[in-house]
Amino acid sequence: MYTETGASVARPASGKRNRRAESTIAAILAATEAILLREGSERISVLDVCELAQVSRGTFYRYFSSQDELLDAFARHKRSSFQKAMADAVVPYEEPDQRFLALVRYLDDYAAHGQARLLLRAAPEYALRLFGRLFHESLVRIDELMHGVFDSWDLRLGIRIDRELICELLIRCVLSELVVPNKRPEDGVQRIVAFLYSIVECESRATPKK
Repeated sequence: MYTETGASVARPASGKRNRRAESTIAAILAATEAILLREGSERISVLDVCELAQVSRGTFYRYFSSQDELLDAFARHKRSSFQKAMADAVVPYEEPDQRFLALVRYLDDYAAHGQARLLLRAAPEYALRLFGRLFHESLVRIDELMHGVFDSWDLRLGIRIDRELICELLIRCVLSELVVPNKRPEDGVQRIVAFLYSIVECESRATPKK
């Protein structure tokens, strides 16, 4: 059996054992994050992770075959958590503009208050690899979540907007914010929304209507 982290787990005989395995994996991943943020990826060790997670090395190797597999699983876990939180933020909203605003608010909050910036400082090479995968996965996920929003914009403007461009701009805004923080974080959402709407409107004026 594989968890969402990608760690291999022996199929449990009961739900109770399954919950115990999930709890153990969660503790290991939490310890991994704490050590990464404190020491960076080069100085992390299985022994330190086990001590912080309060598990034995035998228990650790039941779920992860090596330190490299642990770091790969942690990266998958962070990307999965990002995608799930993004979906949770927008799903309650059906009205297109409200749904879009919910997405931008989530991305803005992630850049301003998440652990990603701390990870970038502590383990830059590891973080950049994680962000690279996150970028491409998020293009697809945002397009899925905003499908109805983009349809409404097409109808409103009388054209088919460049959806891939809008998705890419959103993610690039987030990644650039992690590297160079906004000097005016209090109005980050409004500025991003205004900028993207201006692009859509300019595209509408530049595209001849049939």
